[in-house]
Amino acid sequence: MATTPTVETVRELVKQYSNWGRWGTDDQLGTLNHLTPERVAAAAACIRSGKRISMALPMDATGPQVSGGFGGRFNPIHLMFRDGGDIAMGTVVDEFYGGRDRHLRGTDDLIIMALQSSTQWDALAHIFFDGHMYNGFTPDQVTSKGAKVGAVGLAADQMAGRGVLLDIARLKGVAALEPGYAITAADLEAAEKMHGVTVGAGDFLMVRTGMMGERKGNWGDYAGGNAPGLGLESVPFIHGRDIAGLAVDTWGMEVLPNETPDVFQPLHCVFIVGMGLWVGEIFDLEALADDCAADGQYDFFFCAPPMTFTRAVGSPVNPMAIK
Repeated sequence: MATTPTVETVRELVKQYSNWGRWGTDDQLGTLNHLTPERVAAAAACIRSGKRISMALPMDATGPQVSGGFGGRFNPIHLMFRDGGDIAMGTVVDEFYGGRDRHLRGTDDLIIMALQSSTQWDALAHIFFDGHMYNGFTPDQVTSKGAKVGAVGLAADQMAGRGVLLDIARLKGVAALEPGYAITAADLEAAEKMHGVTVGAGDFLMVRTGMMGERKGNWGDYAGGNAPGLGLESVPFIHGRDIAGLAVDTWGMEVLPNETPDVFQPLHCVFIVGMGLWVGEIFDLEALADDCAADGQYDFFFCAPPMTFTRAVGSPVNPMAIK
């Protein structure tokens, strides 16, 4: 861009690429409206070998939210409240059985986690810009009890269809893009050509920067630090292809440092608030990228429903590519 983008640039992009009212003034699904039953059915043709590849990180203490995590997020905490020691000691849960030992023993556990601490979806209620979330809803719609509109659970029966991987790191011939690299529409189009695939309406687009493979196990400032990612020049491509969702292998999807010195995460404002685009972050695309490079198939059946937490604004997920 010839001049440094500002908040006015972001406002203009939000206005130009807005989907507010496109599917009605009460719509809460945003770009998932592109995902018609016919497109889901057609996506089944991508299943040819039966290979199944997960794109989720292990949800445990070794995750990317190190040093307290960005914005107070922390890695999942896994605790057992019944374990093998209880069994060995003869502890019996017998309150419900009239005091009789009926021989069954079991273990139980729990998780304490920030819902966006690992591989996850952003809900449309996650981001506000200039006092509004997607489709004009106001901050009073997200209370201390959660989101009244735009909650992640609305997508529980939506996140399945054709997935497409665009491997920008492989396009550039590097293991990982450099922090601060802004992916453009031209990059995305060049990756389509290189991979022999076209991103279409209702697709779920995966964009690989390689940062996950470079940082996994040695996270450093992965969560909130400088990173490659989508830039403002990618907006016409993302909007024009009518995709259902977008997922990237970085903490925040877009390039850091941001291209707008006065707006943090401007593409979150354009994509989530303006377009109603469902955004996935911290996706582990390494195994998928290697497999696509090996067999030359860069599309697949994608399935990644969020968990049905009531009124949540994000959700951990185990995304699957089935080829």
